[in-house]
Amino acid sequence: MKFTKMHSLGNDFIIINNIKNDFFFTKDIIQKLSNRYLGIGFDQLLLIESSFNSEIDFHYRIFNSDGNEVEQCGNGVRCLALYLEKKKLICRKKICVSTKNRVIYLQIISNNIISVNMGVPLFNPEDIPFITHSIKDTYKVYFQNKYIYFNVVSLGNPHCIIQVNDVSITPVSLIGSFLENHVFFPQRINVGFMQYIDVHNIKLRVFERGVGETNACGSGACAAVAIGIKKNILAKKVYVNLRGGIITINWKGNKNNLFMIGDANYIYDGKIIL
Repeated sequence: MKFTKMHSLGNDFIIINNIKNDFFFTKDIIQKLSNRYLGIGFDQLLLIESSFNSEIDFHYRIFNSDGNEVEQCGNGVRCLALYLEKKKLICRKKICVSTKNRVIYLQIISNNIISVNMGVPLFNPEDIPFITHSIKDTYKVYFQNKYIYFNVVSLGNPHCIIQVNDVSITPVSLIGSFLENHVFFPQRINVGFMQYIDVHNIKLRVFERGVGETNACGSGACAAVAIGIKKNILAKKVYVNLRGGIITINWKGNKNNLFMIGDANYIYDGKIIL
């Protein structure tokens, strides 16, 4: 099986051209491939398939390293755009792809910089999904003798955002693993820890469901900014400083589409025997 290893801000992927439906992946196979000591090693596997809609260029599927399929991957879709151009599967700078639950519009701006139209952020608990008795601006959960206050949003996949004073000393894995599988979240949750710097800058660490903490999370960056703008503490353009680098988010609020701009990087092509 041929594959391509790519990354964006240290969030790494393998991309496989499965347009001819040559490969079928079980959870066990994905877990073995994702193993960083005995396999290839990656946060997510991206599988390119044919589109059944003439207005959509490709369909693609996203699998976390635990083998579970998910709906969205902001960093991954930028790598996908660069892959399609590099492998000459498309000759346009504007690309349209579908995922498990939405259509995404991409634009290759220059070299390896890609803009992604992430759609309209969804805050309704049913859209997350998030189980609650009433809709509130901020929710809370009791953990280790104190309350954790959080907000929820979906950018095609579910996110819980917690504002913290200092991300460098926040127990990301401890709190993230607690919330990921909480009964509040029937499809599990990605947990973002946001540190406010000023109206144009935040720091962010993300605990991704089925993966753990990653160097960067594109949809998590979008989620944090969407929450910050909704709470009137962030401007319409925000630079998100993640462990792997900086990503730019633009959102005018309300029912407007949110845009993410960041890089994508090719690492190598390889072959592996399944």
